[in-house]
Amino acid sequence: MTNELSTLLNFAHQIAWAAGKITLRYFQSDLTVERKADQSPVTIADRESEAFLRAAIGARYPDHAILGEEEGLSGHEGAIYRWILDPIDGTKSFVRGVPLYGVMVGLLREDEPLVGVVNIPALGEIVYAARGQGCWWNGRPCRVSGVTSLAESLVVGTIAHGYEAYGKGEAFQRLLAAAGLFRTWGDCYGHLLVATGRAEVALDPIMNIWDAAALLPIISEAGGVFSDWQGRMTIDGGEGISSNGLVQAEVLRWISGR
Repeated sequence: MTNELSTLLNFAHQIAWAAGKITLRYFQSDLTVERKADQSPVTIADRESEAFLRAAIGARYPDHAILGEEEGLSGHEGAIYRWILDPIDGTKSFVRGVPLYGVMVGLLREDEPLVGVVNIPALGEIVYAARGQGCWWNGRPCRVSGVTSLAESLVVGTIAHGYEAYGKGEAFQRLLAAAGLFRTWGDCYGHLLVATGRAEVALDPIMNIWDAAALLPIISEAGGVFSDWQGRMTIDGGEGISSNGLVQAEVLRWISGR
């Protein structure tokens, strides 16, 4: 299994890196932005990135299923392996020319997250992990920080306000008051800051599975914890928190108000 995982991780790294190159062709250009049914933005860069990823996976692993943000599920629903793709996480940042967007590639085996890769093309950063093989940042091992107190922590969030819309307004305000520093380096980049020891907590009040699938292996292998806002280690919670693990219990206490 170790050799197989290494092969799968290397492949995921290669296609995430190549898809990032596709997005850079459109980055900081005069893009046409369309709106999906949920009013979230989508561009030709999103679509071309996902089309490339799907084609590469289909050619290499034709018996694997693929679930992507733009094109949904393809392949056999009962497939042992399922790739989870977010061709551009942070499209709102992307269309504004802000470099904090990422290409996310996750792989599940029988619904268990095994492999995660997040490429931040405009910054030249790529973080990747496979179960039992550690977490890597641009070719070198990376770990979460050793900070043990929320009062000394950097907390990052996808949004700075509006948590009330998700029933998390009071919880967020409690966390904000307890945190040493708060910044809005959001989407997947905020979670990578946790994995690489540059932040202690990343908050997402709402997530889809393609936002989360790559993150659980990355954060776990870096020594941290990826969970929902109740502390369950899942990619299906519809929300997410990454932490260095050392402040996880304190974060959950402030969220619960106990």
